[in-house]
Amino acid sequence: MSAPDMSVGEAPDEVEASRAPLLDHLMELRNRLMVVVGAVVVSTAFCYLFAQQIYLFLVEPYRAAFAAVHSIPLDEAQVNLQITSPLEGFYTNLKLALFAGIIMAFPVIAWQAYAFIAPGLYKREKQAATPFLVAAPIMFGLGCAFVYYVAMPYAMQFALSTTVNTGNVQIALNAKVSEYFGLVTTLILAFGFVFQVPVVLALLGAAGVVDAAMLRKGRRYAILAIAVFSAMVTPPEPISMMIMAIPVYLLYEASIWIVWLIEKMRAKADGGIAPAGP
Repeated sequence: MSAPDMSVGEAPDEVEASRAPLLDHLMELRNRLMVVVGAVVVSTAFCYLFAQQIYLFLVEPYRAAFAAVHSIPLDEAQVNLQITSPLEGFYTNLKLALFAGIIMAFPVIAWQAYAFIAPGLYKREKQAATPFLVAAPIMFGLGCAFVYYVAMPYAMQFALSTTVNTGNVQIALNAKVSEYFGLVTTLILAFGFVFQVPVVLALLGAAGVVDAAMLRKGRRYAILAIAVFSAMVTPPEPISMMIMAIPVYLLYEASIWIVWLIEKMRAKADGGIAPAGP
């Protein structure tokens, strides 16, 4: 008499065994998302107390562009932003507080993301990831600074240069409060997160997930993805799209060099053959 076949009875146990770790991961993900949301809510509530200061800070690129176009000193430049609905000012202040709250909570967001994936990393991979935890907020700040000091002044100069003042005909830019701050906050946050591209790709390169050759082959797909992303997060006009797409593509190219350097240092440490240049 043959031994009974236990495969049918063992299948539910195997499913349960695989389901338990999945549920644990989902619970951990939920808890970390709750921490992130809590940090954003607390920082947003705090930043709302300083909404007017944030308002004045973010309008400076507009003033700088106005001063440059009209060739006047910055301290004499005065710009007018319009409110066209009764609650537009309140909602704008709320959005500005949320925007500043996300920036303030970014270190918490980055740490929670790392803490979620850290248990699945080997010791060597954890050591490789440590420098990127420092680089992430630095690159986020660089992305925000790029928008504030370069992209927005250039975009506003372009917008102001299209106005007309011939004496008989005057066409002036009267920007809405919600539209201007919607543009500047969207670009700042988008660039802050997009500037993480070298950090993420370098981290994946250090972990051996990607290499420079793979990134070189993926250029065409990267260009397409960058174009789609830029079209989604910027207003529907080509200037803003180009302001975002060009720096992001340059970041991708820089990422290829960074990953190649990581591969070269790893090959030197292991006594292997260095990879071909990017």
